[in-house]
Amino acid sequence: MADAHYAFGSVQVEINFEAIDALFAQANEQGRDSLFEYEVYDLLKASGAETPPQCVLLPRSGRFTDEQLSVLPGEKVVLKIVSPSIVHKTEAGGVRVVENRPDAIRSAVRRMLYEVPENFAAALERDPGSAPAPYRGLAGEPLVTAVARDLRGVLMVQFMEPDSTAFGNELLVGIRKTREFGMVVTAGLGGTDTELYAERFRKGQALTIASTALTDGARFFELFRKTISYRKLAGLTRGQRRIVTDEQLIECFSSFIDMANHYSPENPDAPFHIEELEINPFAYADYLMVPLDGLCRFSDRTDVRAPRPVERIAKLLKPSTIGIVGVSASRMNFGRIILKNVLEAGFPAEDVRLVKPGETEIDGVACVPDLKSLDRRLDLFVVAVGAEQVPALVDELVALDCAESVMLIPGGLGETEESRERAANVIARIDEAHARGAGPVFLGGNCMGVVSRPGRYDTWFIPEEKLPPLAPGDHQRAAFISQSGAFMLTRLSQCPFLNPAYMVSVGNQTDLTLGDMVSHFAEADDVDVIAVYAEGFNDMDGLNFCRAVRRAVRAGKDVVFYKAGRTPEGKSATSGHTASLAGDYAVCESCVRQAGAIMAHSFSQFENLFMLAERLNGKTIGGNRLAAMSGAGFEAVGMADSIQTDDYSMVLAPLADATRESLTALVDANRLGGLVTVTNPLDITPGADDHVHAEAVRILATDPGVDAVVAGLVPMSPVMRTLADPDTPMTMDDERSIAALLSDLLPLLDTPVIGVVDGGRQYDPLVDRLKEAGLCTFRTSDQAVAALAQYMDGRLNAARIRAR
Repeated sequence: MADAHYAFGSVQVEINFEAIDALFAQANEQGRDSLFEYEVYDLLKASGAETPPQCVLLPRSGRFTDEQLSVLPGEKVVLKIVSPSIVHKTEAGGVRVVENRPDAIRSAVRRMLYEVPENFAAALERDPGSAPAPYRGLAGEPLVTAVARDLRGVLMVQFMEPDSTAFGNELLVGIRKTREFGMVVTAGLGGTDTELYAERFRKGQALTIASTALTDGARFFELFRKTISYRKLAGLTRGQRRIVTDEQLIECFSSFIDMANHYSPENPDAPFHIEELEINPFAYADYLMVPLDGLCRFSDRTDVRAPRPVERIAKLLKPSTIGIVGVSASRMNFGRIILKNVLEAGFPAEDVRLVKPGETEIDGVACVPDLKSLDRRLDLFVVAVGAEQVPALVDELVALDCAESVMLIPGGLGETEESRERAANVIARIDEAHARGAGPVFLGGNCMGVVSRPGRYDTWFIPEEKLPPLAPGDHQRAAFISQSGAFMLTRLSQCPFLNPAYMVSVGNQTDLTLGDMVSHFAEADDVDVIAVYAEGFNDMDGLNFCRAVRRAVRAGKDVVFYKAGRTPEGKSATSGHTASLAGDYAVCESCVRQAGAIMAHSFSQFENLFMLAERLNGKTIGGNRLAAMSGAGFEAVGMADSIQTDDYSMVLAPLADATRESLTALVDANRLGGLVTVTNPLDITPGADDHVHAEAVRILATDPGVDAVVAGLVPMSPVMRTLADPDTPMTMDDERSIAALLSDLLPLLDTPVIGVVDGGRQYDPLVDRLKEAGLCTFRTSDQAVAALAQYMDGRLNAARIRAR
């Protein structure tokens, strides 16, 4: 494909890929993996972006006539050092603006060729860790000599006076290849302080990041419109005039995105991959986008892992036969616990086989001496032996083709230095089989197991008496996928009313990945909610994950996501636990949210959002208008104070006249008219009983201008039936209690309703009863509003994705 043509309204983008291929090929033949700046300008010319300034390379050893130094127009020229190793030229004195006279240019070039190596060498000696590979271990004169030897010359560039040098008038645009998410595009505040802006400004205000595979120029522009950078460039701030058109920005973004997708690991026809292409900054001169500095690194094409037979996940989750190896006949080891949990979950003993030499049966389950002796092909085979035995077992499982899926329970597969070779051998053996279209799918290693309630089995190796009891009643239509089994277990223990149908510990992703599991549940007809805890993605699986999230969202499902490893310390910890490298958190957050997931930023947020998704997925959310009510004044005010943060924004709904009239009639009928002013938030005072609370919820929830209701159920009110003691008049066992009334009311309402019980441990039974009734219940009003607002923001984002 030599050229690409795209149109966005009146915007045309034409890309000459053959010319760009030639630039990469020439640099590659010279042993370089990067382009010089003048080559980056040639790339921009071929990309269909704005025409770069004129430039001339002055080679290091050249002697130049006055005519050769007088070819550029204007009163000034820009001189830039050309070196494959000096990226930040300004700090090394490698950028100078001089008068456009031959003698001034000649003098400045000579000075730069001597001063830049000294400046750059001094900087490397102050920070040896930043030294490029050719200069490591060098110091003093040898270092200066090495830097000077690599100088290719000085680039003489046409000087174009920017329209403004004020803050915010420079733009960064770049694409880069990430290990987990493939190609991403970034745009935002440019210049030498770009990193400072990204760190100090509110989220999304300085930079916009997106997966190029999941966006285009027009959609990325819509994200960019929310930044300070756009407001400055578009003349939307005081004293500022527009200096670039929207069409120019869309053209630029479209060009970069299409180049990224062409030179991507996903394109098997790409002769090279772009590792990084960045213009920082673009400045603006008379409605021209002028690149002032550019870099581009590229690499040879690399292959990706063979696709996994993910259709076999169905057999893993709903097996008709299960095999287990590693069950002790004499003690309660991990394998024996797994067997016990499988049987107690209801899986038929006659459909289980144990690989156990010397035994005929254990706990009523038939044993065979080895895999070759199995009397049937298994849907699921659970491996609960030491990690050192796993490679041989994997070889045998692949060779015999005796199972559709395999669960690798053992740890020690890649978590430590000494086990990495073992893990690599296992992965290579599995990949080789998949490349031939053979072999089972493998879940794990370091996998705590799976609880599949539709599949009637439980392979967790935790004794039943230490497991959190599952919530009463039917399970929710939800799947909980976690890279850490311990995280899943503790969240269910902390929040026992989470009640998913599937609980899947994926461990180290030796074979099946987070993206594979979400892909399966995105298509599953018995799952409406997918909750995911991730520590790191396999190569390119972050993109696979995002595509699966988007499919799930377009199918009307909620996806709740928490990513560990947001700090350097967190990345180190996750790598040590799962043997997966955690990627750039900002990239991950941006890509996954743009795919449609609801992002949690703490463990408690994850629990809250998961609970809300399980219970509110079927409710209608048409906007961000909140109605709040409570019998405590501080609570009503607190709800109003919690409706806006950097991550979400809600508004208090204006109540319809009919709603006001109904609420006024309610409080008057219950002798509260002199105490209650009908507003939003609504303070119905401690004198309001259970009936008033329930009826106020109904009235607010049926207002067409209200998108959600938060109800403070003040448990210490003297007239509320909120106590666990069945012998007190205030018992919640009374059919007139708020718990009983809401149990009847909530199924009739299409509008989401959540509750607040702000009281001590004596009201824990009330909270449990309300949750059993289907009310998502929180212990403080600010936590309730924050969780609901975050969930609604995610639902509205998902609705926008489905509308495209």
